[in-house]
Amino acid sequence: MIRREYPEGPVVGVGALVVKDRRILLVKRGVEPSRGLWSIPGGTLELGETLKAGAERETLEETGIVIEAGEPVYVFDFFERDHEGRIRFHFVIVDLWGKYQSGEAKEGDDADAVCWADREDLKGLAIGKNTRRLLESTGFLK
Repeated sequence: MIRREYPEGPVVGVGALVVKDRRILLVKRGVEPSRGLWSIPGGTLELGETLKAGAERETLEETGIVIEAGEPVYVFDFFERDHEGRIRFHFVIVDLWGKYQSGEAKEGDDADAVCWADREDLKGLAIGKNTRRLLESTGFLK
């Protein structure tokens, strides 16, 4: 199993940008890093798993929503250091488009909450900076 916290090297993460009826699927993160912030569903890629399969699995585990993952839409590095300056988290994250297939949104796995949010809803949510950049780069937020 890959160590997420204080890893020996970068960890690959994957997420899915799922839009349905002009709303985006979001999860309130229940674990570190970024616990308590809203982001798109995602998590750590498993050994031997494709990016698409990882995005589909993580979305289902966290939200109960079945998707068909598409092409990458956003890639970024995430670093977090502890008070001593050691790297606590280091992720390289690839976010893919996710086409809604079926299911009702309900929190599961690492999510404390799940919602479908439109542009107005986003104004009242604590969204992580990388999620905000993703939504801006795709035109969902301006």
